[in-house]
Order: sequence, then C-alpha cells, then structure tokens
Amino acid sequence: MARIASLALALVVASTVTTTCTHGFSVPQTHRQSKPYGARSTTSSSSSSSSTALGAIGVFVRKAKEAEVRKYCESGPSQSVLAILDQIKDARQASSSSSSTTTSTTSTTPGPLQTALTKRRGTITVIAEYKRNLTGTAYLSEIPPPQILSPVFREFGASAVAVYADVQFGGCTYDDVYDVVAEQNEAAGEVPGPLPVISSDVVVDEIQIARAKDSGAIGIVVTYNVVGHDKVRQFIQDAASIGLETIVNVGNEEEAQNAINVGANIISVVGVNGADSKYKVISSLSIPEDRTVCTIANISAKGNKALEEVEEAWMCRDAGFNCVWVSDALYKSGNDPVEHPGAIINSMRAKSSVKYASPKARSGKGEGAKEYLGDLLM
Repeated sequence: MARIASLALALVVASTVTTTCTHGFSVPQTHRQSKPYGARSTTSSSSSSSSTALGAIGVFVRKAKEAEVRKYCESGPSQSVLAILDQIKDARQASSSSSSTTTSTTSTTPGPLQTALTKRRGTITVIAEYKRNLTGTAYLSEIPPPQILSPVFREFGASAVAVYADVQFGGCTYDDVYDVVAEQNEAAGEVPGPLPVISSDVVVDEIQIARAKDSGAIGIVVTYNVVGHDKVRQFIQDAASIGLETIVNVGNEEEAQNAINVGANIISVVGVNGADSKYKVISSLSIPEDRTVCTIANISAKGNKALEEVEEAWMCRDAGFNCVWVSDALYKSGNDPVEHPGAIINSMRAKSSVKYASPKARSGKGEGAKEYLGDLLM
C-alpha cells in the first residue's frame, strides 16, 4: 500500500497519453533499455468496479505506463523484440479468424512456472523479488547486483525469482531480467537447478510481453485493476502464444473470480493486509474441474524487527495459499544475522507452527518451538 501511495503522488503529473504503439510502427534496432514499473495493486476494470482508493491510483499507473511505453516505442525496440511482437500479432489474427469462436484458449495443464510454485498441501513456496529501490530507513542502503543475489535466492530455497523491472520505482530494467536469467542458467545441471524468472512490470501493452520473452523470462504479471477484464484475457492469450505464463494480480473476491473466468491459472492477492483478509479473496473461488489454480499471497514489509512477515507467510500457508511473493522484506537492514534474503526465504519455507513458535523464538515446547531463524540458516 505504501508503494502504491507513493506511485500516486508521482503519477499525478504523468502524461495522459492513452494510445500505445504496438500496431503498425516501424522502428530501428536498439539495445535493451526500459523504465517499466511493477506496482501490484490498482484500478477498476470494465467488468468489476472497486470501492477502494486503489481505483484512482490505478488510472494514474496505467496512463503513466502507457506514456512510458510510447516513448520506448519511439526510441526504437530491438529487432528481436519486434520479431516476438509479430508472433503475438500473428497469433491474435489466427485466433480471430478461427471458425471456432467458442473454443476455450485456457490451458488445463500447469506450465513450468505454475508447477514450480505449487507443492503439496501444507507447504509454501516463495517468489523472491529482486529490486534496488526501497522506501524507508530500515533497509539495506545498497542492494547487491543480480549476479550476487540471484544465487542466494536459489540456494536458500526460493521457487522463482521476480525482477521489478522499473528504473524509477523498482530500480531495475529488462536488462536486469536478462542478467538474472543468465545467472540462473549457470546452475543448469546442478542441485538446486535454475529458477524460473518472472518479469514484474505493469503490463498495459503487448510489446511489454514481447520484451519479457526477449529477456528470457517465463512469466509476466498483469494487474486486473489496472487493465480490466478484456485486457487481462487478451494478455493471458498473448503470453501463452509465445510460451509465457501469466500471474494476475487481484485485490478482492470479484477480481479473483473474474480473473479465473478469463483464463488465469495463477493469481496473486495484492494490496490486502493480513493473512485472513488475503484468504478471504480466494476462499470462495469457483474453479472448473479440469483446471488447477495456483494462489499467491503478496507479503508486505513491516517496519519492525519482529520478522512478522515470516509469521504471515506461515499463516498464509496454513490457510491454503500455495505461494508467497516477498519483496522489500528481503532487504531489511541486516544488522541481525537472521536478517538477510536467504534467511528470510528459508524461514518462510520452514514447517514451524504459528501456534507454537514465532520467528524469533529460541526455546519452548511444541512443534517448531526450537526452530528460529538463526537455526534455519544451517
């Protein structure tokens, strides 16, 4: 919520350009460069209205991103991005000309990203988000480069890495997506092996999907409350046409169900505080019998040393979530030996019980009571 609020202030003065440039443009080849950002809570859609303040903020997010994409197009995407964009457009054309308009395009077979994020019941997987820009004073003053943190995420048990691909708010670009993919690929043939990489951007145009593919990501993020019902459906199909999986960010029960209805197989609950409130968003989902859906809880950083984020991850696990998405909480000041990205990831995955243990507990009785973060590093 704090990140979204800061976005609103910055985006009030953003351009109100509403037309992006993925159709019919011809531009020269350039090196990868971008400024996309990935705030994951946002505005009202065409089929579902939101009563929260995030609706207005989402409008600013979308308009600023559209202006940003337009500038990128004018500067000249690379030929490799344009080639992927052509594949997307060809797939759209083939779909629209198909005589079978009632055939579902939703995949009923989990892809590699969904498979990596979905383990047996009673366990939780972790998506570790790489970013450089952090708000507040309780965090590391300098974030190590992808080549340093990417192997830490893998070796301490994350199931996927997301890159917050935005210069202004995430401090990252699509080049960082490429670098994380390259580092993960160096672990091919090892144990643990390479992690899937997610491009975390506010997707408002299919050229961003092409950029994610060009950078080597296997997943993208689409925010329901930013682009609305029809665009979510289209972007899921666009991504699938080039072999990418889509995570759809949702902020309430209606958005969650609508996302499922338009083909989402991975949904992430964002902008909602507390494990119980997060679970309420997914508790009554109606899912077709031939499909499985992976549910992700986005864990916001807390401004204290109690490591409440770990406890919230355990609560989300016990409620039935498959995965947690962790960002700022990975980068706390690090003065305590239990405060580094690997320790946070490892402890979130632990089987400790919220009833009998706390993240800082060093002794006591019951399941998990002797598991505290310092021990979980071993």
